[in-house]
Amino acid sequence: MQAINQILYEWLLKVSGKEDFSQLLSTIIMGVAILIVAFLFLYIARKIMQTVVHRMSKHTKTEWDDIFLKHNLFLAIAHFIPASIIYFSAYYANTFYPELYKFITGLSNLYFLFAAIYTFNAFLSSLNEIYNKSVSFAREKPITGFIQMMKIFAFFVAMLIVISILFNKELGNLLTGLGAMAAVLMLIFRDSILGFVAGFQISMNNMVKIGDWISMPQRGADGPVTEINLTTVKVENWDKTISNLPTYSLVSESFVNWKGMEESGGRRIMRSISIDMESIKFCDKQMLEKFEKFKLIKDYITTKQQEIEEFNAKMNLTPDDYFNGRRQTNLGIFRKYLEAYLKNHPMIRNEMTFLIRHLQPTEKGIPVQIYVFSKDNRWANYEAIQADIFDHVIAVLPEFGLRIFQIPSGHDLRTLKTTTIAN
Repeated sequence: MQAINQILYEWLLKVSGKEDFSQLLSTIIMGVAILIVAFLFLYIARKIMQTVVHRMSKHTKTEWDDIFLKHNLFLAIAHFIPASIIYFSAYYANTFYPELYKFITGLSNLYFLFAAIYTFNAFLSSLNEIYNKSVSFAREKPITGFIQMMKIFAFFVAMLIVISILFNKELGNLLTGLGAMAAVLMLIFRDSILGFVAGFQISMNNMVKIGDWISMPQRGADGPVTEINLTTVKVENWDKTISNLPTYSLVSESFVNWKGMEESGGRRIMRSISIDMESIKFCDKQMLEKFEKFKLIKDYITTKQQEIEEFNAKMNLTPDDYFNGRRQTNLGIFRKYLEAYLKNHPMIRNEMTFLIRHLQPTEKGIPVQIYVFSKDNRWANYEAIQADIFDHVIAVLPEFGLRIFQIPSGHDLRTLKTTTIAN
C-alpha cells in the first residue's frame, strides 16, 4: 500500500506540480480506496455466509448452526475482515502523515473491539439458547443470569479499552483508578450484582425454575414463571398480566412455589364450615334409626352403638343417663359421614393427608374442617371439585339435625320484625 501511495503521489505531483496538494490528495484517494475494498470484502463475506452457511444448515440435523445464524454469529465474525484490511493497510499514511497513521490504527483497533464484542455477544446468546434447548435440566438451572453478567463484564472491559485507546492511557492505570470509583460502580451496578448472586443461589438451591407457579402477594405476583434473567423474574399472572420481580427478591423475601403440589398429583382442599353449637345434641333412638338409612355410615353406627351399649352395661348405667355414660352425637356422626363420603369420592386422593376435624370453637360456632387433596390440580377443575363437595355438605347438614352458623342478614331481621309485629 505504501508503494502504491508513493506511485500515486508522484503521478499527482507531475500533473499538479504542487507537493502538499499531491500528498493530501494521494492520501485521501488511498484511504477511500481502502475503505471501499474493506467494506466490499465485508459485503462479499456476508453474502457468502448467508448463502453457503444457510444452505449447509438446512442439510444438518443439529439445531446449533440454525441458532448461530439466528443470532448473526457468522455475520459478526465477518467484521474482522474489513477491520484487518484497514489495520494492515494503515501504514500507507505514515509516509506523509504519521499522526494520521496513528489515528487510523486507533480506529481500526476500535473496529476490532466492536467486532469482538459483537461476536462474543452473539456467541453467548447462541450458547444460552442451545443450553435451553439441548440440556434436560435447563429449566431447573437456567444460565440466563450468568450469560447476562458475562455480557455486562465484557461491555465494561470494552469500555475501558475504548477509553484507553481514545485518551492514550495505559489500561493498567485505568484499572488502578477504578478503586476510587468502586463505591459509584457498586451503586450503578447494584441490581446487577444482587441479581447475579441471587441467580446463583436460585440455580444452585433449585428454588424456582421457568414454568413453576409461584405466589408472592407482597409483589402482586401469582402465576407461572416465564423468564429468569440477571435483574428480573417475569411472572405471568392468572389474569394474563405480567409481574416483573427483582431477581434478588426471590432470595430476600418469602414466596410460595407450587411445584411440590403439581408433582404430587394432588391439590389441597382446606376449607371449614361453621356449625351452630346450639344444634349439637345427643342422638336418641329415632335419630339413630334415621342415620342408619345412610349406607355410607350404617355399619359404623351399628358397631359404635353396640360398643357404647356394652360399655354402659358394664358401668351399670341406664339408657337415660346421658351424663355418666357414653352417647353418640349428631355432630360426631356427621363427621364420620363426611369421612366416608370423601373416601368414596372419585376425585379425592385417600393416600395423601386426609382429615375431618374440629377447629377451635368461636363466637361464630364450631368449625368443621375438611383437609384433603383432590386428584386434579388444574385450577378450574380443582375449584369445581371443591364447590361440588361443599354444595353437598351444606345440603345434607340439616339431615343430621345441625344448623350452619350464619350472621343474620337483612332478610332475617325484616322477618323477625314482621313476626314480632304480628304477635
